[in-house]
Amino acid sequence: MLMPRTARVLLPLALLPLALTACGTEKAVIAGREPLRPAPDRAELNARAEALGLAPGLVYITESPGFTLARQSVGVYGADGFSAAYWSRESSAQLLLLVDRGTMTAESCPERPIGQGTGARIGCERDGDAWYRTSAGQHEYAVPEDGHLVRISAAEAVVDRNALRAAALAARRPTDGELAVLLPPRRHDKPPPPPDHGPPFERGDLPPAGDGAPDNEVGASG
Repeated sequence: MLMPRTARVLLPLALLPLALTACGTEKAVIAGREPLRPAPDRAELNARAEALGLAPGLVYITESPGFTLARQSVGVYGADGFSAAYWSRESSAQLLLLVDRGTMTAESCPERPIGQGTGARIGCERDGDAWYRTSAGQHEYAVPEDGHLVRISAAEAVVDRNALRAAALAARRPTDGELAVLLPPRRHDKPPPPPDHGPPFERGDLPPAGDGAPDNEVGASG
């Protein structure tokens, strides 16, 4: 049975520490770090996002002291939304960033699951322009933007409310340089043609006629 798309694209948060440990020095990128080489132009970056199934305008990053973006977790959420997880090496705490289309109201707040969803009852509290939500040991800040919703969730026991709120309010669209680091290179449909090494090399040890195979014909004495 096929899993729902949302469930298939998210790296389970419990596996993030193991994945980060096993992938060597290129395992993660800290939000804000930009590549040394010039970034591709915006059209190429948008094409890279769309090749992954992401709407370019829904790609976000955030910053939180001690947390690192796990590149393995970057993927699609829902139809064309964005998902990514941040991990603290010191405390093993995790932040889940989700961006998708829509908004949040007093009526819809209790109906939308927190993070990957537990099915438990959800408590909602308005906090300025954002919503603070709690459910079964998880809590989340949801920040409505223009036509989409930015959410950051974590376990209440390891990330306090103030840190969660700060991470949610710090969420923003990446610069071109940050986006170039965040998104993998686009895979082209056709591989490049093999290099042309000129005409085939002609051997000088073969007879001018025939295929050069050994003569195994049996003689008169055989």
